[in-house]
Amino acid sequence: MKVISVVGGRPNLIKLSAVHTQVSGKFNHLILHTGQHYDLSLSQKFFKELKIPNPNKNLNVGSDTQARQTGRILTGCEKYFIEQKPDFVIVYGDMNSTLAAALAALKLHIPIAHVEAGIRCFDKKVPEEVNRVVTDQVSDLLLTPTINAQMLLKKENLGDKAFFCGDVTYDVFLKVVKKIKESHLTKKNLAKNQYYFVTIHRAENTDDKKRFERILKELQKLDLPIVLPLHPRTKKMIDKYNLKTLIKNIKIIEPVTYTQSLSLQNYSRAIITDSGGIQKESYFLKKPCITLRDSTEWPETVTSGYNQLFFPDKKPLAYLVNNLKLPKRHPQSFGNGQAGQKIVQAITKFLKTR
Repeated sequence: MKVISVVGGRPNLIKLSAVHTQVSGKFNHLILHTGQHYDLSLSQKFFKELKIPNPNKNLNVGSDTQARQTGRILTGCEKYFIEQKPDFVIVYGDMNSTLAAALAALKLHIPIAHVEAGIRCFDKKVPEEVNRVVTDQVSDLLLTPTINAQMLLKKENLGDKAFFCGDVTYDVFLKVVKKIKESHLTKKNLAKNQYYFVTIHRAENTDDKKRFERILKELQKLDLPIVLPLHPRTKKMIDKYNLKTLIKNIKIIEPVTYTQSLSLQNYSRAIITDSGGIQKESYFLKKPCITLRDSTEWPETVTSGYNQLFFPDKKPLAYLVNNLKLPKRHPQSFGNGQAGQKIVQAITKFLKTR
């Protein structure tokens, strides 16, 4: 049987690596990269680092408005699916690629599995939330990362097609964490626990000039150096809004690989981010995290005490950073590191019943 995995960028690649290891042993597994977020050099490093074969096809859609990008991915996926005639399509996470690929498969009557189904931040202004909700509605198999996600799908009357598998990113983390090294710091002239690791890329932060400016000003008030891998969207908006003076004291670095990112997180004083994936990674590392958002799709990280949300119009960022306290308990909320295996079992069982 032929299975196609559709990915659109770094977060999807991490999830794919856990699934590919298991799927490729049972099915003819093809990889379609939409090119939604595509940096050739960095992508090649990710594929090599995570031991994923190169994509069988890249649509090279690039960046665009939400609607135009989603439309281009949808038509590209449709063409590839018609050509390849897969028995099953797997989509990952909550990117525009996730939604577009699911819709293309739906129109062609190809069954769909959604890896990382059921997560919600309950804010429809967040583009990823729309992608999650619609993808879950049209998918045939909903593979959930947490018990909370499983419960939410039951409330949405989708429980019959939901299966708790655990979080695939935890599978990958357990393998890669052994490779992180303090030497990654010396290459960047950093000292252990003497910097904050920061990532900013979400539209709700970068596209709103007032909010983006406030965040950058808050970062300048912190007591330790800031290390910021610069996302293409972030760079574009800094230039557009003429905010370069607000990053002159920030150590800007090129985008990093997965292992490098984990190393920089692990040896930092704390992590400040708007990334869903990094919220989880900081939790896996048992590091304090401040999330630059009004909501999160990973409430487990907040209720455990490892993650705090930052509201620009309330407490200053420096106050949150200076009052960080790690809890004594660290609940195992994301499964046991066998999510990839459980996902393949669920897909195999589903296909046998068709």
